[in-house]
Amino acid sequence: MASVRAERLGKRVPTANGPLVILEEIDLVVEPGESVALLGVSGSGKTTLLGLLAGLDTPTTGRVWLEGTELGRLDEDGRARLRAGRVGFVFQNFQLLPGHTAIENVLLPLELAGTRQARARAGEWLARVGLADRALHYPRQLSGGEQQRCAIARAFAADPSLLFADEPTGNLDQRTGARIIELLFELNRQRGTTLIMATHDTALASRCDRLLRLDAGRLVNP
Repeated sequence: MASVRAERLGKRVPTANGPLVILEEIDLVVEPGESVALLGVSGSGKTTLLGLLAGLDTPTTGRVWLEGTELGRLDEDGRARLRAGRVGFVFQNFQLLPGHTAIENVLLPLELAGTRQARARAGEWLARVGLADRALHYPRQLSGGEQQRCAIARAFAADPSLLFADEPTGNLDQRTGARIIELLFELNRQRGTTLIMATHDTALASRCDRLLRLDAGRLVNP
């Protein structure tokens, strides 16, 4: 059973000048434990594709299967239940809850998944991304790079079987980015976590098992 499968996937949004095609005719299969890089310039559709594959958005056309379940058969709550404890997502814009501290943000998916010793696990992951001393700070008190690391800790903490990462090092300095990348691939190697990562960094993409390139909403040869 594939971790992710997409069939004739498309996404269009209405505009004053008619429908805007963001993605069109996407077919792909990602096997369990595989690491896949989505390459493409800004605006090529990488973020939209990740959101569709994770069930965070719904396609205009086509179908997506996540760990064997067709997402189109589920409502929003059903998709959320499917992701809980199985799927981690590192968002480009962090998506931290502003009224929650760093550790509370990391705790949230653990509590939803019913993880034992959730607070200890959250603290461990904050320490692994270098934020142990910022656990009780709110997002507004963190720099952009610190918010990114908190988002990464949140994605990793639930020990997901599938991890989506959207430009995971985009807001990090070179040294911290290198450490985060090692964590990404450590999770992939040691725990068999399937990794699907959107990036414009060809050096980072080359570390993945497979490269997929998006151009104007279509998959093309790398």
